[in-house]
Amino acid sequence: MSSWLGSLGSGLGQVGGSLASLTGQISNFTKDMLMEGAEEVEAKLPNSIRKEIEATVTILRSENERLKKLCTDLEEKLEASELQIKHQSASYRNQLQQKEVEISHLKARQIALQDQLQKLQSAAHSGNSGAGSGPAALASSFSYGVSHHASAFHDDGMDFGDIISSQQEINRLSNEISRLESEVGHWRHIAQISKAQGSNSSDPSEICKLQNIIQELKQSRSQEIDDHQNEMSFLQNAHQQKLTEITRRHREELNEYEERIEELENLLQQGGSGTVVTDHSKTHEMQRAIQVLQTEKVESTKKIEELEDTIQDIRKKLSSSENDREVLRKEQERLNVENRQIIKECESLKLECSKVQPHAVKQSDDVKEEEGLPPQNASLEEEVSRLRQALSDAGSEITRLSNLNQDDLAEDNLKLKMRVQVLEKENSLLSEEKEELQISLSKLNNEHEEIKSTAVKDMDLELKLQDLRRDLEAKEQELHQSLTEKEMLAAELEELDKQNQEATQHMILIKDQLSKQQNEGDNIISNLKKDLNDEKKRVHQLEDDKMNITKELEVQKEKLIQSEQALNYLHLTKQELEDKIENLVDQLSKSQNNNLDIQKENLELKEHIKQKEEELSRVRYEFTQPLNQDSDSNFKDDLLKEREADIRNLKQNLSEVEQLNENLKKAAFDLKMENEKLVLACEEVRRQLEESIAGDSQTSLERDAIVEALKVEKGQLEAELCRAEKRLSEEANRCEQTVEELSRVRGASAALQLEQERLTRLSHEKDSEIAALRKDIRQLDSDHKATQNILSSTLEERAQLTQLMSEKEIAIEKLKERGSELQEELDKHTEALRKTELLKQTLEEKDRILGSMKEENSHLKEELERLREQQSRAAPAPEPKTLDCVTELESEVSQLNIIKGNLEEKIKHHQKVIEDQNQSKMQLLQSLQEQKKEMDAFKYRHEQMNVTHTQLFLEKDEEIKTLQKTIEEIKTQLHEERQGVQTENSDIFQETKVQNLHIENGSEKHDLSKAETERLVKGIKERELEIKLLNEKNISLTKQIDQLSKDEVGKLTQIIQQKDLEIQALHARISSAPYTQDVVYLQQQLQAFALEREQLLAVLNEKTRENSHLKTEYHKVIDIVAAKEAALIKLQDENKKFSTKFESTGQDMFRETVQNLSRIIREKDIEIDALSQKCQTLLAVLQTSGTGDQVGGVNSNQFEELLQERDKLKQQVKKMEEWKQQVMTTVQNMQHESAQLQEELHQLQAQVLVDSDNNSKLQVDYTGLIQSYEQNETKLKNFGQELAQVQHSIGQLCNTKDLLLGKLDIISPQFFSGSSLTPQSAESLRTVKSETLSGSSQQEIEELRKLLEEKDATIRTLQENNHRLSDSVAAASELGKKEHEQAGAEIKELKDKLDVLQKSLKEKDLLIKAQSDQLLSLNENYTNKVNENELLRQAVTNLKERILNLEMDICKLKEENEKIAERNKEKETEHQALQETNMKFSVMLQEKAFECHSMRDKALAFEQLLKEKEGETGELNQLLNTVKSMQEQTVTFQQERDQVLLGLKQKQMENGALQKEVQHLREKELRLNQELERLRNHLLETEDSYTREALAAEDREAKLRKKVAVLEEKLLSSSSAMESASHQATLQVESLQEQLNVVSKQRDETALQLTMSREQVKQYALSLSNLQMVLEHFQQEEKAMYSAELEKHKQLVAEWKKKAENLEGKLISLQERLDEANAALDSASRLTEQLDLKEEQIEQLKKQNELRQEMLDDVQKKLMNLVNSTEGKVDKVLMRNLFIGHFHTPKNQRHEVLRLMGSVLGVRKEELEQLLNEDQGGVSRWVTGWLGGGSKSVPNTPLRPHQQTVLNSSFSELFVKFLETESHPSIPPPKLSVHDMKPLDSPRRKLDTNVPESYKDGTEPRSGRRADASPFLVTRPAAVPLVNPAGLGPGGPGHLLLKPISDVLPTFTPLPVSPDNSAGVVLKDLLKQ
Repeated sequence: MSSWLGSLGSGLGQVGGSLASLTGQISNFTKDMLMEGAEEVEAKLPNSIRKEIEATVTILRSENERLKKLCTDLEEKLEASELQIKHQSASYRNQLQQKEVEISHLKARQIALQDQLQKLQSAAHSGNSGAGSGPAALASSFSYGVSHHASAFHDDGMDFGDIISSQQEINRLSNEISRLESEVGHWRHIAQISKAQGSNSSDPSEICKLQNIIQELKQSRSQEIDDHQNEMSFLQNAHQQKLTEITRRHREELNEYEERIEELENLLQQGGSGTVVTDHSKTHEMQRAIQVLQTEKVESTKKIEELEDTIQDIRKKLSSSENDREVLRKEQERLNVENRQIIKECESLKLECSKVQPHAVKQSDDVKEEEGLPPQNASLEEEVSRLRQALSDAGSEITRLSNLNQDDLAEDNLKLKMRVQVLEKENSLLSEEKEELQISLSKLNNEHEEIKSTAVKDMDLELKLQDLRRDLEAKEQELHQSLTEKEMLAAELEELDKQNQEATQHMILIKDQLSKQQNEGDNIISNLKKDLNDEKKRVHQLEDDKMNITKELEVQKEKLIQSEQALNYLHLTKQELEDKIENLVDQLSKSQNNNLDIQKENLELKEHIKQKEEELSRVRYEFTQPLNQDSDSNFKDDLLKEREADIRNLKQNLSEVEQLNENLKKAAFDLKMENEKLVLACEEVRRQLEESIAGDSQTSLERDAIVEALKVEKGQLEAELCRAEKRLSEEANRCEQTVEELSRVRGASAALQLEQERLTRLSHEKDSEIAALRKDIRQLDSDHKATQNILSSTLEERAQLTQLMSEKEIAIEKLKERGSELQEELDKHTEALRKTELLKQTLEEKDRILGSMKEENSHLKEELERLREQQSRAAPAPEPKTLDCVTELESEVSQLNIIKGNLEEKIKHHQKVIEDQNQSKMQLLQSLQEQKKEMDAFKYRHEQMNVTHTQLFLEKDEEIKTLQKTIEEIKTQLHEERQGVQTENSDIFQETKVQNLHIENGSEKHDLSKAETERLVKGIKERELEIKLLNEKNISLTKQIDQLSKDEVGKLTQIIQQKDLEIQALHARISSAPYTQDVVYLQQQLQAFALEREQLLAVLNEKTRENSHLKTEYHKVIDIVAAKEAALIKLQDENKKFSTKFESTGQDMFRETVQNLSRIIREKDIEIDALSQKCQTLLAVLQTSGTGDQVGGVNSNQFEELLQERDKLKQQVKKMEEWKQQVMTTVQNMQHESAQLQEELHQLQAQVLVDSDNNSKLQVDYTGLIQSYEQNETKLKNFGQELAQVQHSIGQLCNTKDLLLGKLDIISPQFFSGSSLTPQSAESLRTVKSETLSGSSQQEIEELRKLLEEKDATIRTLQENNHRLSDSVAAASELGKKEHEQAGAEIKELKDKLDVLQKSLKEKDLLIKAQSDQLLSLNENYTNKVNENELLRQAVTNLKERILNLEMDICKLKEENEKIAERNKEKETEHQALQETNMKFSVMLQEKAFECHSMRDKALAFEQLLKEKEGETGELNQLLNTVKSMQEQTVTFQQERDQVLLGLKQKQMENGALQKEVQHLREKELRLNQELERLRNHLLETEDSYTREALAAEDREAKLRKKVAVLEEKLLSSSSAMESASHQATLQVESLQEQLNVVSKQRDETALQLTMSREQVKQYALSLSNLQMVLEHFQQEEKAMYSAELEKHKQLVAEWKKKAENLEGKLISLQERLDEANAALDSASRLTEQLDLKEEQIEQLKKQNELRQEMLDDVQKKLMNLVNSTEGKVDKVLMRNLFIGHFHTPKNQRHEVLRLMGSVLGVRKEELEQLLNEDQGGVSRWVTGWLGGGSKSVPNTPLRPHQQTVLNSSFSELFVKFLETESHPSIPPPKLSVHDMKPLDSPRRKLDTNVPESYKDGTEPRSGRRADASPFLVTRPAAVPLVNPAGLGPGGPGHLLLKPISDVLPTFTPLPVSPDNSAGVVLKDLLKQ
C-alpha cells in the first residue's frame, strides 16, 4: 500500500515537470509549422504579388505582436499554475510520506506483535503445530511484491505502444497544420486581390450572413467553453472523491492495524495475566530470566533488522522498476500534451479561416459582379464549405481521439492503429483537396491579372489600387517577418523530428531492455518460488524466535507488574488514608451512639425521678394515714430506703457520665492521632508528587537533550546534503556547458551525436542522483517538521504537567485547609471535654452538698428530739420556740428545694452540652465525609495523572524511537553513497547493534522511575560481585560447551576460508575482465558470499547466545542456591527465636491468667458476700414493713445489680474466649510457618543437589522419592488428625460458652419469678442464687484451666510435629535431581535446533541471491529518477528567469510613474507661485487705481482754486505743470499695468498648457491601469484554461491508474496461480524433507553403530526416562491431589490467619479492657467498702429518724389541738388595722377595702355586692355585715392588673402588691404526676370538710393555670405558702407543719397608713409587725 501511494505521489509531481518541459517544445513546434507554411506560400506566389503581400505583412506583424503578448501572458499564467501544481504535488508527497511512515511503524508493530503471538502459540502448542499458518502469511506478503514486479513489465509494454501511436498522431497533426497554414495564406491572398479590384458595390445581405455566421461561431465557442468548464468541475469533483477515497482507505487500514495491534496486546495480556509473584526468591529468578531474555531479544531484534534491510533492498528494486514505468508514462503524457497543443493550434487556424473566409467571400462576390464569374464563386463556396467540413471532421476526430486516449491502453492500441489508418486516408483526401485548391488559386491569380489589366483603365480603381498597394506593402513587411519566424520554426521542427527519431530509437532499445527484464522477471519469479520455499522453512525458525520473544514479553510484563506495584503502593497509601477516615467515621458514629445512649439514660433518669417523686407523694399519703390513726415508725424506714435508692441512682448516673467522658476523651485522642496520621499521609502524598514531578522534569530534560542531539545530527546531515547538492549543481552546470558546446558542433558529425548521447545518459544519471538528494532533503524537512511537532508536543506536555502540578498544589492546599478545620473541630471537642470535666467537678460538688444536706438533716433530727423533750415538758399551750423551730425547718426545706431546682437546672445545662457535643460530632462526621469525597476525588485525579503520565511517556518513547529510526535511515543512505557493497553489510550490522542499544537504553530510561533505577544500580553492583565469584565456576561450563562447539566452529571456519578464496578469485576476475556479463555474475556471487558471511555470523551469534544462555542458567542456579542457604539460616534463627519466645511468653501468659483468675474469683466472692448481706438487710426491712408493694420495689434494685453483675461475667467469659482464640491463632501461625519452612527447605536442598548429584545416584533418588511420598502421606494424615483435634477443641469451647450463656439465662428468669413471691420465698431464692453463682463461677474457672492444659498439650504436639517435618525435609530434597536430567534433554533439543538453523542459513543464502537481483533493478530505477529530477530543475530555472524579467519590467514601470508624479508636483508648485504673483499684481493695480482717483480729485480741487485765484497766474502755471507731470506719471503707470497684465496672461497660458499636460498624463495612467486590468483578466483566463488542462490530465491519469488496477488484478490472478505452483513446490519440498529425515535417520543409525560402547549407558538412561515418565504420571496425579489439598489448606490457613489477626487485635483490646476492668474492680471494691460504711450510717440515721418521727407526731397532735381551739377566733389587731385602713382610704376606693375585709371575714361576693349597692355610705350596716360573717375564710375577688388605679394612696394596692410578691415562689416547684397517685378516701374526706373550695382549686396541678390565673384568684394558703406547695398532694396537707400558716395562725395586722406614704413604707411596717 505504502509503495503504491509513493508511486502515486511521485507521478503527480512528475506531471507538473513534464508540462513545464512540454511548453517550450510546443512553442518551437508551432514556429516550425509557421515557417514551413511560409515557405510553401513563397514558393507558390509570383514576384508581382509579393509587394502586395508585404503590405499585408505589416498588419500581420501587429497581430503577431499582440499574439506574442498574449503568449507571454499565457506563459506567465502557465508558470503560476505550474508552481501551484508543484506546491500541491509537494504537499501531497509530504502527506503520502507521512502516511507511509505511519504505515511502516504500524506494520513493524503488527509484525512484532504477530511474532510475539506466534511465539506464544508455539509455546502453548508444540513446535510443528504453527507450521500451517506461517507459510500462508508469508505467501501473502510475498505475493504483493511479485504482483508489483509483474505489473511493472505489463505497464512498460503498454506505454511503448502508446508512445508509437502518439508519435504517428503528432506527425499527422503537423501535416494538417502545414496544410491549414497554406490555406490561410491562400485566403489572405484572395482577400488582397479582391481589395485591389474591389468596388463599393458589396451586398449588405452577404455581410449580414457573415455576421450571423460569426455570431453562431461565437455562440458555439462559448458553448464549448462552458462544456469545458463543466468537464473541469466534474474532473475536480472526481479528483476530490478519489482523494477522499484514498484517505478513507488509508484510515481504514490504519484502524485495521490498530485493531489488530490491540487484539495482539489483549492476547499478550491474557497470556501474561497468569504470572503471579509469590516469593522474593522467585522474583530473583524471574529478574535473571529477564536479563537472559533481554539479551536474546537484542539478538533477535538484530536478526529482524537484517531481514528488514533485505526486504528494504527488495522494495527499493521494486520502486526503481516502478520509476521506470513512471518515466514511460511521463513520456506518453508529454506526447498527449503535444497532441492537445497541435489540436489547439488547429482550432486557432480554423478561427482565422473563419475570419478570413467572409472577406474572401465578399471580394470574390465583387469580382463576380464585375466580371460575371458566378460558376467560379460557387466553386469557391463549395470548396470553403468542404474545407469547413473537413476541419470540423478533423476537430471531431481529434476530440474523439483525445476522449478515446483516456480509455484502457490495451484496447486503445488497436483502436489507435485503426484511427491512424483512417486519418491517413483522410489526410490523402485533404492533400488532394489541397491540390485542387492550389489549382483553383492559380486560376484565380490568372483571373486577377486579367482584372488588373482591365482595372488600369479606370482612374477610381487606380486610386483604390494605390491605397490597397500601400496596405499590401505593410502586409508584405509583416509577411517577411512571419517568414523569418517560420524559417526559425522550420529549423526547430527539424530538430524536433531528429529528437523524435532519437526517442523512437531509444524506445526500441527500451523495449529490448524490457523484454530482457521480462526474462529476468521470469527468473526472479522462479527465484521467488524458491524464496517462498525458503521462507516456509524460515517460518519454523521464526516460531522458535517467537518463543524467545514471548519470554521477553513475560519479562516486560514483569516490569509492567513492578511499575503497577509501584502505582499500587501509592493507591494502597490512599486506601489506608481512606480506611483511617472510615475508622474515624466509625468512631464518631460510636460516640454518637454513646451520646444517644446517654440521652436515653438521662430520659430514664428523668422518668426514674418522676417515679421517685410519685413514690414520695405516695409515702406522704401513707404518712397522713398513720397520723390520723397512730404514729408508726415505718414512715422513717420508707424515707430512708427512698433516699438510699436516690443516692444509688445518682451514683450510677455519675459513673455512667464518667464512663461517657472517658469514652469521649478516648475518641478525641483517637481523632487527634488519626488527624496527625492523615497529615503525615498528606505529606507523604505531597512528597510522592514532588518526586514524580522531579522524575517528570528529569525525563523531560533527557528528552530535550535527545531532541537537541537529534537536531545537531540533523544539522550535520543537512550540511552534508547541501555540500552534495553544490557538487551536483556544479556538475550539472558543467554538463549543461558541455551540452551547449555539443549543440553547436552537433551538425558536424555523427561521432559528436554519440558523445552527446553518452553525455545525456550521464546527465540523466546525475539528475537521478539530484532527485535522490532532493528526496533526502525532503525527508530531512519532514524529519525536521516531525522534530518540531515533537518539540511542540513536549512543550504542550510540559504545560499540561505544570497545570497538573498547579492543580495538585491546589489540592494539597485544600487538604491543608481541611486539616486545619479538623484541628479546629478537635479543639472544639477538647473544649467540650473540658466542659464535661467541669461538669464532673460540679457533680462532685453536688455530692459534697448532699453530704452537707445529710449533716443538716441530722441537725434537724436533733432539733426535733429537743422539740419533743420541750413538748413533753411544756403545757398544751402553744410556745414561741416550737414556732421558731417550725419556721426554721420550713426555711431549710425551702433552701433544699432551691438546691434541688439548681441541680435540675444544671442537669438541663448538661443535657444541652451533650446535645451541643452531638451536633459538633455530626458536623465532624459531615466534614469527614466531605474529606472522604475530596480524598476520592484526589485519588481519581492522581490515577488520571498517573494514566496521563504513562501515556505521555509511551508516546514520547515512540516518538524518540521513530526519530532515531529516521536518523539511522539517513545515516545508512549516506553510508551507502560513500562506501562500497562489502563495507555496507558490516556497517549496517554495527549500526543496528548501536541502534538497538540506543533504543533499549532510551526505553529503559523512560520506563524506569528514579527509585527503580537506584534499586537496579544497587542490584547491578551486587550482581557484579556475584559475577566475579561465579566466573570461575563458569569456566568449567564453558569448557564443556567448547568441546561441543569445536567441531561445528571448525567446519564453519573451513567454509569461511573457502568463501574468502572464492572472493579473492572473483576480485582477480573483476580486475582482469571488465565485461558487463561477467560483472553481473560477479556481483551476484559477491552478494551470495556476503549473505553466506551473514549466515555464518548469525550461526556464531546463535552459538554465543546459547553459551550466554547456559551461563545465565548457571548463574541462576548458583544465585538460587545462595538465596536458599541464606533463607535457611534466617529461618533456623527465626525458629529458635520463636521457640524461646513462645516458651517464655506462654509461661508468662499462664502465670498472668492464673493471677487474674484468682483475683477475679476473690473479688466475686467479696461481691457475693456483700450482696448476701444486702439481701438479708433488705429482707429484714421488708419483714418490718409487711406490705407487698414495698418488697417489689426493693427487689427491682437488687435485680438490676444482679443483671449488671451478669453482664460483667459475660464480658469476662468473652475475654477468656478471645484469649483462647489468640492461643489457637498462635498455634496455627506456628503450623503455617513450619509449612513455609518445609517448602523453602525442599527448594533449597533440591537446588543444592542439582550440581552435586550425578547419573549414578538416580536410582537412589527414585527410592528416596518413593519414601518421601510415603512420608508426605503420613504427614498429611498427621495434619488431618491435628486439624480434627483443633476442631474438636473449638467445638468443646463453643459448648462451654453455650453452657455458660444458658446458665446465665436460667439465672435471669429466676430473678423475675422471685420478684413476685412473698418475703420468705424471696429469702430462700436469694440464698440459692448466691450458691449457684459461686458454684457456676468455680466450674467455669475449672473448665478454663482444663482447656489451657489441653492447649499446652496441643502446642507441644505441634512443636514435635514441626521437628518431624524438618527431618522429613531432608529426605524430600532429593526431588531436585530431575532437573539435571531435564538439562540433558534441553541440550539435545539445542543440538536439533542447531541443525535446523544450519538448514535455514542455506535457505537465506538463496534468498540473498534473489535480493541482489532486485537491488540492480532498484539502481536502474534510481538513475531514471535522477534524470527526471534534472528535467524538473531546468523547468524551475526557466520559471525563475521569467519571474526575474517580469519583476524588472514592473520596477521600470514603477520608476516611470514616480518620475511623472514628480513632474506633476513641480508643475503644481509653479502654478501656485504664478497665482500668488497674480494676486500681488491685482492688489498693486487696485492701489494704483486708488492713487489715480485721489490725484484726479486733487486736480479738480486745484482747478477750482485756480478759478478762484485767476489773478495768480504764475501759481496757475506751476499748478498746470504739476498736473502735466502727474498725467505723465499716470501714463507710465498704465503702461506698467498693461505689461503686468500681459505677463499674467502669458503665465495663465502656460498654466493651461501645464494643466493639459497633467490631464494627458492622468489619461495615460488610466489607460495603463485599464491595460493592466485587461492583462490581469487575460492572465486569469489563461490560468483557468491551464487548470482545466491540468484537471483533464489528472482525469487521464486516473483512467490510466484504473487500467493499472485492472492489470494488478490480472497480476493477482497470476500470483494466485503462482501461489498454487508454490504450494506444489512446498509439497515437493516437504517430500524432500521427509527424504532428508530418512537420510538423517540412517545417519543416526550409523552413529548408534559407532557408539555401541555407550549403548548400555543409553539403555540405562532410557529405562530411567521411562521410570521418570511413570514417576511424572504419578507426580502429576499426586500434584493434582496435593494441589487440591494444598489449596484447601491454603484457604484454611488464610482463614486462620485472618482469624488470628482479628484475635490478636481483640487480645490487645481485651488486655486494655482487662486493665481497665481491674482498675474498675479495685474502685468497685473501694466503693463496696464505702457502701458498707454508708449502710451502717443509714441504719443509724434510720434509728434517729424513728425517734424524730415520734417527736413530730407529738408536735402534730399538739398543733391539731391548737388549730381546733383557735379556728373560730378572729385576730383583733388585723380587724383594727382593716377598720382604720377603711377610714384612711379615699371614698372612691373604700368599697375595695370593704371587699378585702369581706374576703378576710369570709363574706360571699354576692352578699358584699348587695350590701355595697344598697348603702355605700352607711357605716352601721357595713360594720354589721362585716362583723356578722363567720370565721371561715371566703375567697377574695381582687382586681385584675389592668383594673388597678394609680399608686396615689391606697392600702389596697400595697396589699395587692404584697400578695403578688408573696404568691410567686422563687423556686419552681417540681412537676408531680398527680394522675399516677392513688387517692386515699378517708383523709381526703376529712380534709375537704376543713379546707375551703378555693383552696381545693389552688391545690390542683398548676402547670397549666399558673400562666393565666391572677394571684388574687387563689386564697391566702395557696398564694402565700411558707412551706413548699409541691409538698401538698391533691388531698391537701395532712400535717399541721405542712399546712399553710393562714389557715391556722394570723399573719399580720393592718397598720394605719397615710395616703402620701409609699408602698415600700407600708411593706416595711407590715414586716416589722
